[in-house]
Amino acid sequence: MKSTRIFMFLICPIMVLIFLYYSSGRLHLRSPVKKSREYMPLELQYKYGNLSKGECKPGYAEAKMTSIYPKFLKPAPMFLDPNFKRLSKISNYLPPFGVRTQEKIIDHILQATKSYSLGSELDRLSCKKCIIIGNGGILFNKSLGSQIDQYDVVVRLNEAPVAGFEKDVGSKTTMRITYPEGAIQRPERYEKSSLFVLSAFKLMDFKWLRHMVFKEKLRSMEGFWKSVARVVPREPEDIRILNPYFIQEAAFKFIGLPHNNGVMGKGNIPTLGTVAITMALHNCDEVAVAGFGYDMNTPHAPLHYYEKLMMSAIKESWTHNISKEKEFLRKLVKGGVIQDLTNGI
Repeated sequence: MKSTRIFMFLICPIMVLIFLYYSSGRLHLRSPVKKSREYMPLELQYKYGNLSKGECKPGYAEAKMTSIYPKFLKPAPMFLDPNFKRLSKISNYLPPFGVRTQEKIIDHILQATKSYSLGSELDRLSCKKCIIIGNGGILFNKSLGSQIDQYDVVVRLNEAPVAGFEKDVGSKTTMRITYPEGAIQRPERYEKSSLFVLSAFKLMDFKWLRHMVFKEKLRSMEGFWKSVARVVPREPEDIRILNPYFIQEAAFKFIGLPHNNGVMGKGNIPTLGTVAITMALHNCDEVAVAGFGYDMNTPHAPLHYYEKLMMSAIKESWTHNISKEKEFLRKLVKGGVIQDLTNGI
């Protein structure tokens, strides 16, 4: 009788442990998708566990990015400054992947702008939440404006308007990244306080920017594939040059586009939206996007949130590889690196 009691005393805890182990295994098998989406390394759980809801998470985007791309290194200046020649990763490439042959004109521009950061107020933030606003029709009627304006840094692309669309896209603009052909052409449509940021894709783009900075008359349109802005109503201190490393890294390291000896060629240029996201991953602690993603299965859906052009108007691009970019962006969303507010990616 005594031996039976001892046996039961020993066997009961073992049975409980087996039950718990088996139960946890079944739970894991039942919800693999949820587990993968919500998974976060223990060190990150400890780091961010005590933060209140909505509070900025320092280093969050970098930590999630390195879990997918272990060689990802965050330090990469957002804009070119007078020390840009020391950046070896861009010195050996021609535009759009670098600055080779353009050093003198860039020096000339930077001597006039004299400002090379987001500005003292944003530079002081120990944690930055950034959002990249794409131009997709998916933004229309989503009423995300107030949510977008809560971000520390709001990045807009090319000539996408704000006035009249505030309910969906917000009213705040920290910077507008563009190239000559994509820049707003009517001076009155520019925001009164935002940074004008050039993302240069060809040699002519730097010459164009020099004319804009020094308020010189643009006499020729040669070298551009469509009409360009002739005036940028910004003072030199509000103008920046985006670090071309982000174009290089997005193309060759993340998306896997053809290297083509570091020269612009068919299908090896990332879109400006993906370039902006890459920039944000290096310089922001949390990164969100809105207005990204084209659904080619709905040809009558609006292409952009601000015009009536339909999705069917999209034609095959010579410079971009949209399908490969989608794969990259979906990987970022699935891995929790970026948040997609419009669920278009």
